[in-house]
Amino acid sequence: MAEFIKIYPENPNPKEVKKVVDILRKGGLVIYPTDTVYGLGCDITNARALEKIARIKGVKLAKANWSFICKDLSNLSDYVRQIDTPTFKLLKRALPGPYTFILPGNNNLPKDFKKKKTVGIRVPDNTIAQALVAELGNPIVSTSIRDDDELLEYTTDPELIFEKWHNLVDVVIDGGYGDNVASTVIDLSEGEPKVIREGKGDLDIL
Repeated sequence: MAEFIKIYPENPNPKEVKKVVDILRKGGLVIYPTDTVYGLGCDITNARALEKIARIKGVKLAKANWSFICKDLSNLSDYVRQIDTPTFKLLKRALPGPYTFILPGNNNLPKDFKKKKTVGIRVPDNTIAQALVAELGNPIVSTSIRDDDELLEYTTDPELIFEKWHNLVDVVIDGGYGDNVASTVIDLSEGEPKVIREGKGDLDIL
């Protein structure tokens, strides 16, 4: 049975943040708020947790297209090949914000992602998500929690999320109502920006 932890976005309580991060470090799965929809995440370095998310989502881990949630752009070189100045300027303009950028991966990717040529990088404009990643010290691998209901693609109420997911994850964070529009996905892996999915992020940044 998952824990249901209330964290206020205006001022995330460090004690609660640390509690969630301790669970992440032990291989726990966490549902947490972002600046778009609620996400399902785990510690990028924990292979067992990655496998658990793959099972829940019904995908093979090697083929999973998940985002790396980062605190800012300072960790970019950990997982991404060197990028040119225009690309970096675009990232600086857009982040933190409701975008996922697909970038060329480097050789430092965790072994479960070694075969992937690209990675999706997210820096959500959300104090709770940023506090979790800062305390953890490395990215959270994340995927959105889609709803089975075609009309309601994403659940926005943390209590309803808890009701549905409490047997599958270790923590559900109540960070207030989420959005029901996913991030805008932009592929920068081959030079020219290519919009893969139009979501919450405005395309005027391009």
